[in-house]
Amino acid sequence: MTVDQALDSDFLTLADPYRRELQAHCYRMMGSIHDAEDQVQETFIRAWRGYAGFRGQSSFRTWLYRIATNTCLTALEGRARRPLPVGLGAPSSDPSDDLVERHEIAWLEPIADSSLSDVNDPAVMVVRRDSVRLALIAALQHLSPRQRAVLVLRDVLQWKASEVATALDTTTTAVNSVLQRARAQLNAIGPTEDDLVEPSSDEARTMLREYVRSFENYDVDAIVAMFTREAIWEMPPFEGWYRGPEAIGQLIGNKCPADGPGAMRLLPTAANGQPAFGLYMREPDGVHRAFQLHVLDVTESGISHVTCFFDLTLFARFGLPAEL
Repeated sequence: MTVDQALDSDFLTLADPYRRELQAHCYRMMGSIHDAEDQVQETFIRAWRGYAGFRGQSSFRTWLYRIATNTCLTALEGRARRPLPVGLGAPSSDPSDDLVERHEIAWLEPIADSSLSDVNDPAVMVVRRDSVRLALIAALQHLSPRQRAVLVLRDVLQWKASEVATALDTTTTAVNSVLQRARAQLNAIGPTEDDLVEPSSDEARTMLREYVRSFENYDVDAIVAMFTREAIWEMPPFEGWYRGPEAIGQLIGNKCPADGPGAMRLLPTAANGQPAFGLYMREPDGVHRAFQLHVLDVTESGISHVTCFFDLTLFARFGLPAEL
């Protein structure tokens, strides 16, 4: 029996409409879709058990968020943050150096847009795209869990300081103090891209078509030409990261196992409110199999960031086949 089957149907009728936005909330806190799903299930169990005592002093939605936030805080006790390679603190890597894998690190994970969309209308995002951008989720990981909770509740969900204080069993003064420190810490990490173009815009569509064409033709010069001057390329679980079109081009030209045009094929998807692609590599038997998932920052002046995830379990989560 699943957790949902064990819960009262009347309670699920009330709670289910909030499942996807709660999943986004838990994802912001945890940095992992696997962990976020676990915390949403735990939230529903706790809420169901406590529903008889719900007095309606706040909205049902606010009550669920309060439970979800504290569930995540409990789960985060003693856990290390989930980074991306660029967040490890090391300088950018030399593309001629050997690639080093770090499987002992719990890396940040992307989330499929399909997990954040209205089930009745997949084109409608239940949450704002900018609230789940990969850069923001990575930046949140630099905050303590409590700072993360306060910042998300205040700046993303737009709760009042008094509401956050009630949810976290603290004072408004303490909330404002934590928020001030969290904002300062995020600013110190550095600004995120502010000229991202909407994935559905004509400009983005043209650039993404060229991205696919360049990779499928294994045209390294064309790939390099698409990146901005300070573009970043990273690919967990490899710890290195690379800055600038030249370094990215050298990496792809020297380390990529593609053996020529047709070796790679790309299928479009969407992650964290951003364009993404499942990349398939042709193997010796001629079959293209899942290889890595690309999540892109597309700006007015070119592609500014690509994060390539080698976790092949992501393909099923994104509704992508294992082979073509």
